[in-house]
Amino acid sequence: MTDAFGRAIRDHHRGDRTEPLLQGDGEETREHPIEAFYVDPFDPESDAGSWLASRVDGPLVDLGAGAGRHALAFQDRFETVAVETSPALVETMRDRGVADAREGDMFALRDAFERDRFASALAVGTQIGLAGSIRGLSAFLGDLAFVTTPDATAVVDCYDPDRPGAAALLGYREDPTPGLAHRVMWFAYDGETDPTLHFRLFSPDRLREVAVGTGWEVEAIDRDGTGDGPHYRAALRKR
Repeated sequence: MTDAFGRAIRDHHRGDRTEPLLQGDGEETREHPIEAFYVDPFDPESDAGSWLASRVDGPLVDLGAGAGRHALAFQDRFETVAVETSPALVETMRDRGVADAREGDMFALRDAFERDRFASALAVGTQIGLAGSIRGLSAFLGDLAFVTTPDATAVVDCYDPDRPGAAALLGYREDPTPGLAHRVMWFAYDGETDPTLHFRLFSPDRLREVAVGTGWEVEAIDRDGTGDGPHYRAALRKR
């Protein structure tokens, strides 16, 4: 299995990267930033960080944890389990000092964890879009409800296709349904190309609709730092 994305971040962390991490859609390519997105420390005391930090508690599961920015910030406060599909990213997290970094699939939570295992969850990096559909997102939220406590909280993020700038995202594809869109892209590094990723983009209103019946409700939406841009974070709480 290819792991171009994970290897690029691992090599960057170790000072071994000599090629750019490329992000592409068809013939269009651009260099994908690594330092600011994955390596720079997360500060839970900053204005942007405090919004997220105030909405999570331990035990915490960090889904699609990347290079461990959030796990490193929270593991000194409470138990934090970081989950990633990429073996190279799991290596990177362990190199960086993440105490509990595991290889796993955020869309197979019931196979990995028992009921009520966590008090909070993070899925920051627009990974929820990989659920692929409304039904897939509903299933993910239902599984997340299973592995979290009755009073649990979660923070997820996504791109809002109803906001200005969404259509300029690399790989953007329109959808005739309001509040929905697609994003298709791939990553390549050092002669290796990962399988094409298909993200579903959900507006906050669509996320609210999907949450009904899963055990969650959307408590707050944060667009700090994005202005009129499409990116947003959503704080979820158990009903």
